[in-house]
Amino acid sequence: MNYEEMKAELQKRLKPGRFRHSLGVAETAVELARRFGVDEEKARVAGLLHDCAREFPNDSMIAEAEARGIVVEPLERSMPLLLHAYIGAQRVREIYGIEDEEICQAIYCHTVGGSKMTPLDKIIWYADMIEPSRDYPEVEYLRQLAREANLDEMVLVGLSESIIFVVRKGHLVHPATVQARNEIILARGVKGSQGMG
Repeated sequence: MNYEEMKAELQKRLKPGRFRHSLGVAETAVELARRFGVDEEKARVAGLLHDCAREFPNDSMIAEAEARGIVVEPLERSMPLLLHAYIGAQRVREIYGIEDEEICQAIYCHTVGGSKMTPLDKIIWYADMIEPSRDYPEVEYLRQLAREANLDEMVLVGLSESIIFVVRKGHLVHPATVQARNEIILARGVKGSQGMG
């Protein structure tokens, strides 16, 4: 499938608002890829298709994941929507003919991050947070970082903001998000706090 064919197929499968969001992520991902010297076409495709598994209702995510051999951990079982990223990484092969491992991996970790994130992974994760239709108090600051900060600096702030948001809501923090944040900090050579004790 070429890009226009993928777009037409996706539009048939997603609700209009979700499709608009996907186009916004694709556009934002290309801008970030250009800024950071990452393959723009991979960014465009991964951005477009990152939410392709949102065609499934939330209450069927566990069954869709298990049907594909995806291990559903207790955290995902309590928040099945998180599974759309893992399902999507396989769905792009099933429906859209994507065989590129980098695109599949970027889709896989676009929701909660993960260990050893590549520049493309980080770009799709961040583009999902700041695409034009997003509207929340910190979004303008995060967009400014996308124009001014380096890739790891902006993703570190994004991961931190994401964790703070989830904690304030009283929700579980996915260990992959914490791991992604810790890896960036460790790569910068910054020692972490040992906590209260």
